[in-house]
Amino acid sequence: MKKKMTTRALAQGAMIAAIYVALTKLFEPISFGRTNAVQCRVGELLTILPAFTPAAIPGLFVGCFVGNLLSAAAAVDVILGSLTTLLAAVGTYLLRKNRFLAVLPPIVLNGLIVGGYLPAVYGMPVPVWLSMLLTAAGQVISCGVGGFLLGCLLDRTKLFE
Repeated sequence: MKKKMTTRALAQGAMIAAIYVALTKLFEPISFGRTNAVQCRVGELLTILPAFTPAAIPGLFVGCFVGNLLSAAAAVDVILGSLTTLLAAVGTYLLRKNRFLAVLPPIVLNGLIVGGYLPAVYGMPVPVWLSMLLTAAGQVISCGVGGFLLGCLLDRTKLFE
């Protein structure tokens, strides 16, 4: 049976999207890797939130889409990057019982998918494997470390219960 989306879930998703966009724009110089080898999108620390509420899944997708749309990202990156975030959010939700594993979908999927197309889309003079590695490294910082710490904080505060 399909569960009806509540006003609370809709508000949570909207807030998550807004925070993701704000963090992406606020830290834009490091969010897109234009000035450094490793992009570290601070908003990606929110990718742990599907482990706490399914409302975060569409919230992260919309936040990533809008954040990319408001940047100088190529159309392919806006679409594929956002879909990768959606897929990673579902993966995090499915692994929600284990916080160590829950941070892995955005790291692995962004590393493989986004890192895989960045050189071709932006004409970057790096091998695809290096782009994947550097993209995953940025995700380890934001999702692995930042997301895990945010998850620990949320576990303590019981904010989503």
